This record gives sequence, structure tokens and C-alpha cells, in this order.
Amino acid sequence: MSARTTKPHEIVEQALALSRADGCVVIADEHSTANLRWAGNALTTNGVTRGRTLTVIATVDGKEGTASGVVSRSAVTAGELEPLVRAAEAAARGAGPAEDAQPLVGGVPESPDFTDAPAETSSAVFADFAPALGEAFARARAGGRELYGFANHELVSTYLGTSTGLRLRHDQPTGTLEMNAKSPDRTRSAWAGRSTRDFKDVDPGALDAELAVRLGWAERRVELPAGRYETLVPPTAVADLLIYQLWSASGRDAAEGRTVFSKPGGGTRVGERLSELPLTLRSDPDEPGLECAPFVVAHSSGGDQSVFDNGLPAHATEWISGGVLKHLTTTRHSAGLTGLPVAPALGNLILDGGEDRSLEEMVAATGRGLLLTCLWYIREVDPATLLLTGLTRDGVYLVEDGEVTGQVNNFRFNESPVNLLGRATEAGRTEKTLPREWSDWFTRAAMPALRVPDFNMSSVSQGV
Repeated sequence: MSARTTKPHEIVEQALALSRADGCVVIADEHSTANLRWAGNALTTNGVTRGRTLTVIATVDGKEGTASGVVSRSAVTAGELEPLVRAAEAAARGAGPAEDAQPLVGGVPESPDFTDAPAETSSAVFADFAPALGEAFARARAGGRELYGFANHELVSTYLGTSTGLRLRHDQPTGTLEMNAKSPDRTRSAWAGRSTRDFKDVDPGALDAELAVRLGWAERRVELPAGRYETLVPPTAVADLLIYQLWSASGRDAAEGRTVFSKPGGGTRVGERLSELPLTLRSDPDEPGLECAPFVVAHSSGGDQSVFDNGLPAHATEWISGGVLKHLTTTRHSAGLTGLPVAPALGNLILDGGEDRSLEEMVAATGRGLLLTCLWYIREVDPATLLLTGLTRDGVYLVEDGEVTGQVNNFRFNESPVNLLGRATEAGRTEKTLPREWSDWFTRAAMPALRVPDFNMSSVSQGV
């Protein structure tokens, strides 16, 4: 029997029935994708893919503790199922006691759609988007612009079953749209991106109009030296910085003195004010338009996740509340070690600033400063301060007396997102955004633009 003819809930049940371990978790991920790509104002490729990944986690009790073994494979058929289960059990028996061992989660009601067929995407997701894209090509061609980019839609149906009786299911749609506009001589380039669940709320014509304005700004070129500049950091760049901050917010690492959230002399900085602005950084599985899994799905154990926590409910969490650090990410194990509450990482991130000023209104209120488009090649320099470095890309613009007057050269920056929150003097309107640097891993974000009076452009970059 093929992988596609065996229903995902059935393969979960079969794997659990085959298990001889003391505990077992089975995760079946059914994934499908549809994509479009274009270059020079014309579609170049499109495609649809489908597949399945099965993860089996076996736990084995011993005198010194409980060990775990994890094996994942793609396109598993019914005949390959028993060898996969045995491989996970062998991995558990060959491993030492797991430091993060906890009783497997139980007692959660079964998802009512657990036995339903997986959700799938197809080229139909672009039924309205593709014609609008064609119209954008025509307008760009008439305006002397060339459009490049791609649209990708993925749908993952996750089925999670455990030997303790959990039967949970979650469907996760993820859509990304990225578009570059270039002048025919390739001397000017601008970028815009959007995240979406279904491509019904993205307008390629609106993106083209936005890019046309930015290419117009770039007709005047201004060279500026490295230095600290008042800078308007747009939502996409704010998202990239704060997602990295969230990834670095392990409660255990902080308690052990290894991160920016460690308190000098011991403990964590939970309860400390990080910003004078009333900023609230939060995650919520029910956030409209940014919905994510309401329970833990952990295919492996690491600093901020544990395979033993699979199926643990994930609730709305405020990481920063009114400028004060409230929570760090923890598993049940690390929460016990640190005394912090259990706070699993979630699949979205929202920053609320309490203001409703648009980025355009923030530009109009700027005497002299820089307006960024996006950041890329972000890398960590110092975990103790969470100092990050990276490059600006696809347009840094000079603002003078409330108007954009030209494009300046790109820069390398050196900034800590934690320090940046403390220095920001204004937060604009929160809006859904696509984090450009991390869009392969994290797409569900809503952020405001931030005004930073002294953003550190550490050196000039020749990149575009």
C-alpha cells in the first residue's frame, strides 16, 4: 500500500499499534505546495508538489531514567512502517537517559477532524491572484519597470497521536509573496513582500505601485558615510530582528547566564523594563490571519522544545508587556529547572505599540533621517548582548523635511534588538508583514515601524 493511499490518521494508529516501547509519539505531516515564479514581467515556472513525513518518537524507561529515540522519514508506506518504529525503539535503547524526560502529555480531547482527509493546496489558490499579476506585468511594462519574484503556498496537515491517547490535528496554510522591481539598466532595485494564508488578501498591483514609487525615489543617489542615523525601521525589518530575539529567549539559557536575558549575579531579567514605550510583544495561536498550532509539535528536542511535550496546549503569551519582560520560552523540563512558568514557543509573533500612525505619516514627521526597506544576512555577533550584524538591501532612502529625497548607499549595521527596543522613540501602526530574512522558517508576524534616533550603520556596503 502506498504512502498516498494510507490515510494519515491510519498510519498514525498503525505505528502506535506496532510500538513495543514504554511510550510512543507519532507525527504525520502531510504537505502540499503550489508556486509561481516570474522574471522580466512574464511567468517563468509553476508547480505543485505533495508529500508526507512521518516521525516516530519512542521512549524507554530504565533504572537511571527515560530515554528517547527519534526517527523521521519521508514517503513511508505501510510496509516500511514497522522498520521505522523499530528504528526509533533501537535509538531509544541505545541512548542514555534524556535530560528533558517528562511523562508524555495526556488528557487532551481528540481533535474532531482527526480522521478527516488532509487539507491540500493546488494551483487553484492563485485563481484570482494570477490574472491580477498579469495586469501588474502590463502596468510595469508600460512604466518602464521589470518585475521579478515568486508566490508560494504551502499547506501542512499535522496528525499527532500518542500512546497516552492524544489524537490531535492542525492544518497550517502558509503563503509568501515577494516581488522585486528593477529599472531596465539594473541600476535601481526595490523589494516588497507579503505573507498570506490564502492569496485572497494580497494585491500584486498594489505591490507594483509601491515599487514604482521606490524606484522613483532612487533616481537621485546620495552617498552617506557610516554613522548613527535617525532611522525608520519598517515592519518587515522589525520582524526579522524580533524573531531572532524570540529564538534567543530560552529561559534555561538565560538562567544559566548565557544570554542577553540573564541577570548579572544570577537569575533572569523577567520583570525588568526593556522599553519606555508601551510595547507588547506576544504570540497567540488564535490571532486573526496569523493562526498557528494551539499545541506543541516537536520533531526533536532542543533548547526551547522537547519531544516529551508533544501535544501540550500552547496558549496566548505576552513575552513583553507594556515594555516589561514577562516570559521567556520554556519546556516543562526547563520550567522546572528555572522556576519560570511553562511557556512553549509559538508559530507567530506580534508587536503592539499602542499607536496608529502609518509609516507614511512617520516619514512626514521626520526632519532628517533614513528609511529602510529590509535587512538580510543577519548574523549573531555576541549572545551576551544579542548584538546582531547584517546588511540593508533593496533601498535605503534619505528623508528630509518630511519627504523622501533620494536613495543612499547600503550599510552594514550592528544592533541588538533588545537594546533597540530600549532606544526606540516611536512605534507606528501594527500590520501583518513578511520577515524577509527568515521567511523560509517564520512567516506569521505583525509589527509596527519603529523610529530609532541613533541606528548604528557601522560601515558602508556596496550591496544592492
